[in-house]
Amino acid sequence: MKRDIYKQLLEWKSYPDKRPLLIRGARQTGKTHIVSMLGKNEFKQTIYINFERNPEYKEIFNTLVPSEITEKIALFTAQKVEAGSTLLFLDEIQDCPNAIVSLRYFYEEMPGLHVIGAGSLLEFALKSENFKMPVGRIQYLYLYPLSFGEFLDALGENELRNHIGQFENLEKIPANLHEKIIGLVRKYFYIGGMPAVVKEYVNTQDVLKCQRIQQSIIDTYIDDFGKYAKRTKHEIMRKVFSTIPSVLGQKYVYANIDRQLKSRELKEALELLETAGVITRVRMSNGSGLPLSSNADDLFFKVIFLDVGLFHAISGIYAETAIEKDLTAIFKGAVAEQFVGQEIIACMSPYRKAELYYWARKAKNSTAEVDYLFEQGNKIMPIEVKSGSIAHMKSMFMFLDKYKIEEGIKISQAIFDDKKHILSLPFYGIESLVKEK
Repeated sequence: MKRDIYKQLLEWKSYPDKRPLLIRGARQTGKTHIVSMLGKNEFKQTIYINFERNPEYKEIFNTLVPSEITEKIALFTAQKVEAGSTLLFLDEIQDCPNAIVSLRYFYEEMPGLHVIGAGSLLEFALKSENFKMPVGRIQYLYLYPLSFGEFLDALGENELRNHIGQFENLEKIPANLHEKIIGLVRKYFYIGGMPAVVKEYVNTQDVLKCQRIQQSIIDTYIDDFGKYAKRTKHEIMRKVFSTIPSVLGQKYVYANIDRQLKSRELKEALELLETAGVITRVRMSNGSGLPLSSNADDLFFKVIFLDVGLFHAISGIYAETAIEKDLTAIFKGAVAEQFVGQEIIACMSPYRKAELYYWARKAKNSTAEVDYLFEQGNKIMPIEVKSGSIAHMKSMFMFLDKYKIEEGIKISQAIFDDKKHILSLPFYGIESLVKEK
């Protein structure tokens, strides 16, 4: 399955001063698949070491000397490690912290060897108090579920993706083509971007099988709770996880989750889910300048889920998505807001961890809110997910006036339109506007 991140992997392969690479991302976003594809297509051989499946391989990294490590690899695998023609792939690398530490020494002593590490729970190893990260010696790439554009590629709609990926083409989209693409957006809403689900849909077009795979992924995430949380936290995590549909797109208030639990316990559970990549926090920024992170308030935030298809699996709203005419109205607007946030993340540079922001006025009893703020160059781009007339976008106009910003973005299923101060963009136009080249 074609992924956009493959371009960065090729650049890494050919870069003369390459660092060992760590692929970071939530479970089942396709890390193992994309690295295996790189090895198959671009290298003479791939030496694959999975520390979860073969824990005996940890013995190899009792030393941190690269020449001794590669000698042991040859003994364990009967494959000789050759710089330039071998891809050394260390999967589930979090199970062998010494292997992560060794990456520094591969960079310093074997710079010609291509080494990639990945792992479903890698983030927990990197955040461990006892772990010493080899700072400055490792390159990171972040992998997320397939974007809508990648979904189109998977469906064989490559030319369509290329066409709508050019911003100047959006205003020329005829009504019948627009309706076709919105139909594909609707399909993406309930299929989502998890590689295994998309692959099943491409192969069978059986949405029930896709739903079963989505539920299996959800079950896997829940099973993972026991790997990084004590029993009491495990139960709290299930509580927080199960309430995601009811709070998506809203200011997150711990007391609304369970008044019997302490805010500190709920906060810890939410942070664990965030570390696992299951949710992304959308932090409030006052929008007064760049970077948005410098004006963010960590006490005020919303959350979105990893994937819009998995969101359907948790909430069980497949039928509503199938019949609702207005995509921005599904599940009180939460699905559309999930899609837009997820699409913005997918359009960001994979070289850094994605961060999302929104704006809300802090005045008492105020409901003024702009769904997302996005940095583009030296500008702030405010985005609202909304159907209907731009005349009803009071929050957006308040934000534009307050910070003297020339234009805001309205995203909906309506066809492209560009009026004074508001650019109306269809769901499928996000990539053409915010994609980092």
